Amino acid sequence: MTRSRVPASVAAILLLAGFASAQSLDIPSHAWGLSFGNSKNFTGLRFNFRDSGVERVRGLNFTLWQPRDVEGNESLIQGLSLGLIPGGGRLQGLQLGLLGVMGVKSITGISFGLLGIGAGGSLAGINIGGLGAGAGDDVAGINIGGLGIGAGGDMVGINIGGFGLGAGESLSGISLGGLGLGASDNVTGITIGGLGAGAGGNMSGINIGGVGLGAGGSLRGLNIAGLGAGAGEELGGITFAGLAAGATEIRGLAFAGVVVGAQRVHGIIAAAGFTLVPKDGELRGAAVAPVNWIKGTQTGVTIGIVNYAWSLRGLQIGLVNIVRDNPSGRRVLPILNWNF
Repeated sequence: MTRSRVPASVAAILLLAGFASAQSLDIPSHAWGLSFGNSKNFTGLRFNFRDSGVERVRGLNFTLWQPRDVEGNESLIQGLSLGLIPGGGRLQGLQLGLLGVMGVKSITGISFGLLGIGAGGSLAGINIGGLGAGAGDDVAGINIGGLGIGAGGDMVGINIGGFGLGAGESLSGISLGGLGLGASDNVTGITIGGLGAGAGGNMSGINIGGVGLGAGGSLRGLNIAGLGAGAGEELGGITFAGLAAGATEIRGLAFAGVVVGAQRVHGIIAAAGFTLVPKDGELRGAAVAPVNWIKGTQTGVTIGIVNYAWSLRGLQIGLVNIVRDNPSGRRVLPILNWNF
């Protein structure tokens, strides 16, 4: 009896056909072990050129390129992800991308991308992008971007952007932008902008801007600006500005190289040029400058070369002291003027 033999070439073709049909070669099981190809659910060591329709992978997942199915990708990749641009719906664990790392929904853990890291949703953990890192929603943890970092939502933690960083909502923690940084809502913590830092809402903490600091609401804490510091509402705490400092209201201590001004002052303001409280404004505290111009009510003390107030409850000390509503004999006096 003659035994039939299948040629090796035919056997190879049949093996490849079966492999293509199954989309992956899995050893010893289709669920765990060693996998070559586009296995959908697998635990172990998995190698694939580009994922498509994957559901869950646990272990080591080596993929050269980002997933084909970006829209609606719900895959969960847990463990170690390697490749040129490893990606998935949700990445959890350690992600190392020679070019970048991509999470359609989210990235959690430790991620490094030579060019960048991006998540459509949230980005959390330790994330280092050679050029940048960003997420459509929140960014949290320790995040470093060679050029910049961005978040569509909140940014929380230690965030360093070589050029800058920005948050669509709030920014909190330790934040450093080589050129600048900002948030559309509140900024809190230690904030340093090489040129400037700004918040659409409030900014509080230790705030340093190489050129300027600005907040649409209040700016509170220790504020240091190379040229100017300003707030749409309140400037509070201790403020130093190389040129000017101003707000609707100043509470605390504010000093500037040229001018400090506010509609209402509760505290001490000082300038190398002049201090200014506009018409119908109020000073409660003290002002020190060559010229102190209070076009409202002064309650407290001003010290300068020229002191001017519409109404005074306190003292003016200087070469020329002017109080408009004082009795006629005390409206303009040298050295000292008063009213109690």
